[in-house]
Formats: sequence, C-alpha cells, structure tokens
Amino acid sequence: MTDARATVAVRMAIRGNIIERLDVDDVIDVVTTRLKGGIPRGLAVGSVNLDHLHHFGDDSALGVQPGPEWLLLADGMPIAWRGQLLTSAPWPRVTGADLLPRILQLAEQRGHRIGFLGGTTETLGLLSERLAEQYPRIKIAGTWSPDPDELEARSADIAAEIRAARTEILVVSLGKPRQERWIVKYGTATGADVFLPFGAAVDFFAGTKRRAPGWMQRVGLEWFYRLSREPRRLARRYLIQGPAALVQAVRAKLIHAPGVYYAAAPTTHDPSRSAPLPQRVTAGERRAVGADSRR
Repeated sequence: MTDARATVAVRMAIRGNIIERLDVDDVIDVVTTRLKGGIPRGLAVGSVNLDHLHHFGDDSALGVQPGPEWLLLADGMPIAWRGQLLTSAPWPRVTGADLLPRILQLAEQRGHRIGFLGGTTETLGLLSERLAEQYPRIKIAGTWSPDPDELEARSADIAAEIRAARTEILVVSLGKPRQERWIVKYGTATGADVFLPFGAAVDFFAGTKRRAPGWMQRVGLEWFYRLSREPRRLARRYLIQGPAALVQAVRAKLIHAPGVYYAAAPTTHDPSRSAPLPQRVTAGERRAVGADSRR
C-alpha cells in the first residue's frame, strides 16, 4: 500500500449520506488504488440523486458492517447545484454513465476481471457485443441475469459463483434501491474489490435506452427527458417522490471531515494527482449530521 497522509476533505451531508466532492478522474484514481489490493473491504461507488434520497434519505444503510465501504457522488443536478451553492465553486456531477466507459477502459488496460449482475438476457447480449467491439481485450468474469424470484432464492449462490469467477469489478444492474441493498448484503461474499450499482449506465452503453442530449444534461433537464420517454414507470419517481427528496437536498450541509488520502497510481491524465478514499462515518457522526441537515 502506498504512503498515506492526513488531510481535511470537503464533503456534503444530506442526512445519512456523505457525498464526496470528486470528479471523474478522482474516482478513477480511487478505483485504481482499490484494485491494487491490500485493502480488505470492497468499495462501492454510489450515485446520489433525488431517487437515492427517497430510498436512503432518513439514515443511509449503505455503510452497514460488514458490507463494502461506499463512495457517494453527486449524480443529480439538484445535488450538484446545492454543493455549488455551499462552496461557491462548481461541484462535479458524476454519473454512472460517465464512469462506466472509463472503468471499462481501466479494466481492459490493466487486465482486471469484470462481471455484470442484473439486466435482461437481451441487454446482456447487446452489452457483450458492444464490449467485444470497443474493448476487445477486456476480461469478462461472467454475466448473471436472474429474474426477481431467482434473485430472492439464489443470491448467496450467485455471490459464490461471482467469487469463483475471480471477479474484481462487479457492475450491478438491479435498479435502485435493490442494487445497493444487494451490494450491502452480498457484496463481501463475492470477493470483488469494486462494486458499481450502474443500472441505467449499462442500458445506455448496450443501446437499449438513450440518454438525454448533452444540453438537457447541462441545464438539469435529464429527468424530464427520461420522464417523457417512460412516463408510466417514472411519473411517480419524478412527480411525487422527487419534490419531497428535493426538500432534503436543499437542507444539505458541508462537513469538513478528516480523511486519509492515498497517493494514486500513475494515470494518463496526471500522474501527480492524489484522490481520497471514503471514510466511514460513525453512528455518532451520522446522528450529528442528520440533526444538522434537518435545521
């Protein structure tokens, strides 16, 4: 393991969710460090948007022992805007769709074994075709496409299969909040080092769904684009659950928590960069943050 140095990191707290101020390159540095080994617990990279706050807004259960550690990032524009307001500086918005291609590139370049859990057989078939075209040297540990009943009955067996396949990176596409809860409960049993609950990102990459145009992403209208294409499935999320979650987002507070930075492995963008590993928030700290964020 590389040498560590103490520092103070700026984080945003929304009830039990501690959101790191990192950009895509920073996250790749963190993932690279984790994949070098020597850290016993896996790392899950989670995205925080209003839907996440709806499911995990009261007191995030994502950090429960003995599951993986969680690195939470600002995904939704309201989260990023709140961070910018608090810091008077841009707060990076990092989505699974932004990260997945970079993670795939990293896996191919460094020979890491990557597996995919969830999604339909059709989606995983299209995904395999795209991977063969764009990342021909990538090592696929396996794909698993259980239906809901099979997932309920065989999750422990599936986790054992993922471990037997020597999976280092596991992309979990079960839909929020099921994918996050599966990682909390079964992630450690898979033996993977990095977990990516990136359901929509896999659909975008496989071509089964289209992402909003860039201009709509930049002005915060990606939700409207998705709602217009899947109104029956998403109306409740965006029109009923979303406003209540927005109230939580605007109550977010900055916290300046001590952290440990590990010198990152050399990267193509800047070998001198360092990136923070997420730090566990104790129960007492979580209660304090929750009380603060409700003011």
